[in-house]
Amino acid sequence: MNSCIIIGGGIVGLATALKLLERFPAAKLTLLEKEAGVARHQSTHNSGVLHCGLYYKPGSLKAKLAVAGIREMVAFCRAHDIPHEICGKLVVATRAEELPRLDELLRRGAANGLTGLRRIEPDEMKRIEPHAAGLAAAHVPEEGIVDYRAVCDTMAAEIQKRGGIILTNAQVTKLHRHNDEWIAQTANGEARGQWLINTAGLHCDRVSELAGEQRDVRIVPFRGEYYQLSSDAQHLCRHLIYPVPDPSFPFLGVHFTRMIGGGVEAGPNAVLALAREGYRLRDINLRDLADALTFPGLWRFLKRYPSMAFTELAQSFSRERFCRALQRLVPDVQPQHLAPGGSGVRAQAMTPQGDLVQDFHIVVRNHALHILNAPSPAATASLAIGGHIAAMI
Repeated sequence: MNSCIIIGGGIVGLATALKLLERFPAAKLTLLEKEAGVARHQSTHNSGVLHCGLYYKPGSLKAKLAVAGIREMVAFCRAHDIPHEICGKLVVATRAEELPRLDELLRRGAANGLTGLRRIEPDEMKRIEPHAAGLAAAHVPEEGIVDYRAVCDTMAAEIQKRGGIILTNAQVTKLHRHNDEWIAQTANGEARGQWLINTAGLHCDRVSELAGEQRDVRIVPFRGEYYQLSSDAQHLCRHLIYPVPDPSFPFLGVHFTRMIGGGVEAGPNAVLALAREGYRLRDINLRDLADALTFPGLWRFLKRYPSMAFTELAQSFSRERFCRALQRLVPDVQPQHLAPGGSGVRAQAMTPQGDLVQDFHIVVRNHALHILNAPSPAATASLAIGGHIAAMI
């Protein structure tokens, strides 16, 4: 590879740039980011968790890259003195019908290569998380927390040390191929490269369309809203407390996360956002809204999950409803313990049939790669994703 353009300066784009420069140290690499700095969206608007690959179907790209990714991310953090902690997690079954699903999670985790996994009973649960309630839990010792802002800033510095160029305020407006080169027109000038790699996250489907692709899948934005526990309630969660996923619900559900900088977050919900970068209820982007509402897949999704859509929206407006969902895991948490926290927007790829794309989705074309679905655990797995892409090149 002689030269490459990467569009999107989130954690996946940064990790991919770093891995390409490790593999092709003489290459000319230009990373284009539309914001004034890198990692302004999903990469730093998340729960800060290091996911180790418990939930994902064995053999899937998510499973493979999550397990490799957490180990590589931890090594990167250690090498660069980035704040992180492997604190472990409990996945708690609160109802009898969740117990078989809990056992299936343990089977999946073992099949994916996780170590130290075990099912524990309420007495041992209480020793690890005294305020958690449930019939049984999976103890996942390899999971942890990290400062993803520090990770991204370190990656950017390493890219520039290796000769890579990072152009900010460089939203791509046109893409075309000429004389075996990709040419990107941006708000900050022109970039050229033999290879094009699209890691544009919330806008990856639009970038692929600029490159001549049909948008067979569409990015539909879902906002996740968090509360923070007040100082007098932070003792209710020592580490990470998660629910057993409900197969009839397309998202994980609210949970508790201790943050690397201190404090405890509770959430997120999953509300359809009215803008791809809509971090507040009142954020509306007419182009994004029209894009979603004219997509048949969204209407089929809402028809399939009407109660979920209503419940998530209601929780967005009601702290009491949000708290009731949290009390399944930690009964002692009360509405007065919850202060508004941050939020993030998940770039979720959806098919025209209304199905959420479950695995990482990479489309390969003539001297081009489009990463069209990279939700959680993409931050944890970013270095493994970058290595996977570099190997494909």
